[in-house]
Amino acid sequence: MHHKTIQYYLTACLLLMAFGAQAQTATADTAASMLDAVTVTTGQYQPQSLRKSVYDVRVITAAQIQARGAVSVMQVLNTQLGMRLSNDNTLGVTDIQLMGMSGRSIKILLDGVPVTDRNDTRESLSQIDVQTIDRIEIVEGPMSVAYGSDALAGVINIITRDPGAATYSIRAKVQEETAGNEYYPFSYQGLHQQSVSGSYKFKAPLTISAGINHILFNGVGGDAYGRQKAWLPKEQYLGHLRAGYHTERNKFHYRLDVLEETITKKGALNLNVRKAFDQRYQTRRYMHQLQDQWKLNDRLHFSSFLSYTDYRRRTKSTNHNFETGEDVPTTGTGEQDVAKFQTLFFRTQGVYALHDKLSLQPGVEISRDNASGNRIKGSPVITDYALFASAEYKPSGRINIRPGLRMIKNSIYDAPPVVPALNIKLGISAASDLRLSYAQGYRAPALRELYFDFVDANHTIYGNPDLKAEISRSLHLSWNTFLNRAAWKTSFSLSAFYNVFDDLIDYAADPNNSRATILFNVSKFKTAGMLLQQGFIIRQLQVDWGVSYIGRYNRLKEADGELPELNWSPEANAAIYYNMHKPKLQLALIYKFTGARKQYQLKNGADISQGVQLTKMDAFHWADFSVTKKLWSLFAVQAGVKNILNISNINSTIGGDGAHSSSGPVPVSYGRSYFIGLDFRFNKQ
Repeated sequence: MHHKTIQYYLTACLLLMAFGAQAQTATADTAASMLDAVTVTTGQYQPQSLRKSVYDVRVITAAQIQARGAVSVMQVLNTQLGMRLSNDNTLGVTDIQLMGMSGRSIKILLDGVPVTDRNDTRESLSQIDVQTIDRIEIVEGPMSVAYGSDALAGVINIITRDPGAATYSIRAKVQEETAGNEYYPFSYQGLHQQSVSGSYKFKAPLTISAGINHILFNGVGGDAYGRQKAWLPKEQYLGHLRAGYHTERNKFHYRLDVLEETITKKGALNLNVRKAFDQRYQTRRYMHQLQDQWKLNDRLHFSSFLSYTDYRRRTKSTNHNFETGEDVPTTGTGEQDVAKFQTLFFRTQGVYALHDKLSLQPGVEISRDNASGNRIKGSPVITDYALFASAEYKPSGRINIRPGLRMIKNSIYDAPPVVPALNIKLGISAASDLRLSYAQGYRAPALRELYFDFVDANHTIYGNPDLKAEISRSLHLSWNTFLNRAAWKTSFSLSAFYNVFDDLIDYAADPNNSRATILFNVSKFKTAGMLLQQGFIIRQLQVDWGVSYIGRYNRLKEADGELPELNWSPEANAAIYYNMHKPKLQLALIYKFTGARKQYQLKNGADISQGVQLTKMDAFHWADFSVTKKLWSLFAVQAGVKNILNISNINSTIGGDGAHSSSGPVPVSYGRSYFIGLDFRFNKQ
């Protein structure tokens, strides 16, 4: 079916249901208390309340996501403390940083299963259907014992919705959004989203659900001919299919997630020859999952995961002839390419309760990655084998001690033989907890970093097959307290962390080619920080706020002992939700301050004897506002403003020898945008 036909079909589905539905449902209540028991699964032996978790887990609920009017996971995370987005407008992708560490150090999971990324960034976060998300769980700090490579900075686990107890359900949404000052209804300019999904529960313990989400972003800016967009046009189709079979002792499901994405980059018109150089980046991903939760008896449980991901990204370059309308493929380096990545992942783990105070969790994990393409050396394969085990010892109701270790064997690089971790949770009082952890982490060099040569008009990056694995050591301490009263509730959290990295992989100028970039192992890197967060609820009002102060290692410290060891940057955020029950109206205001990021650099690229200079990326403020109104029992209409303060580019004097020098204006957004959406939900019990 043609893409335009699908778009019109999804829109028609929503409008048809708007006039024909006659059942009752209710929209999610954003101000539902975050202080109540929230079930978390990331790193847990069994699903348990947030309060009981031995880890510090940050939870973003579906209600909070819906209050943002978000069309991507990135729009949800951009106002979280400790998170910063990095936009590459040349390729139309966005990476994320967590606690001062790059996206390469963050493990992205979908229902507990690793998501394959094309490269060493975490662009997959913008390639997940936000309409299917039940919650997002974020665990900061190394989680390599539980989740293996890449989990140095932490884990972002995206949990999708379970069909639930409803016999059948239907959800649909249409949202229209401006892109800065640009907009045209349903196409051409702006951002347009249409989604529809449904589920059905059979008489037997069998459920099935499916959905499709279409997002069309037509880019922003451009020259007089509508070309050379400052923000590249992107079109996505995100589909899913899930079938589950649940009994009292066994929960089994299969899930398929499909992505089709096209990013279009149009070049300038050459008036002399009436031609222009255009590129398209086309991505297709099929992610298959099988999961089984098996309860043998009250003391013994098994969990198994099997997934296969086929990820392909095609670069197609053409010269467009304006006189004939013909597109002629070009033959330059890297201008025609298909990069293929396949990942086979298997994990099984058991939980055995020896008695009420001691539980054991042994497990095995196997991951196989292979890649091929015109710019990939050969057809490399990396296989990772791991045995892991941990224990939970609870000598009393207020003490939980969880040691663990992971043994690794890799087919390509020298992995650390053993990765240990120790987590302790102490109940100081009935309303106060203290958590302490020490953990080692590691990150395997990605296939792209080892074997991928990325050469185009803006990038010349060579892989390095001699890279070593990164190793980290981390300390984390947090104190949490809760107060519940008849008229109000509040929670308070204070945490601190310190990370040391060895052999960190980074970019540097090629000594044999000043215009090229290579990857290498840095000898040392560090991050440290403190976070303070509080939330409280008074009747219909919920307020969450926090501040953080995070430092990143100054590499020139080793050459100049007078320089500070860490370069510090502050952040602050706040979220206000207010519910008006009688008019069924909800207001949401989200704010974040991102402080200036400072960095010491050599003057003029010279050696240390020529001196150093302090450079920085400017601070900026971000705010979103939305109003949600329930209509009857089936519908909700939502309108709002994103990027109220109209931030676009911020100034930066940070340069460098990396793959992406950030000296000059740094793109943050395309400016203030307005949106309006119609949401339909129907459930039949």
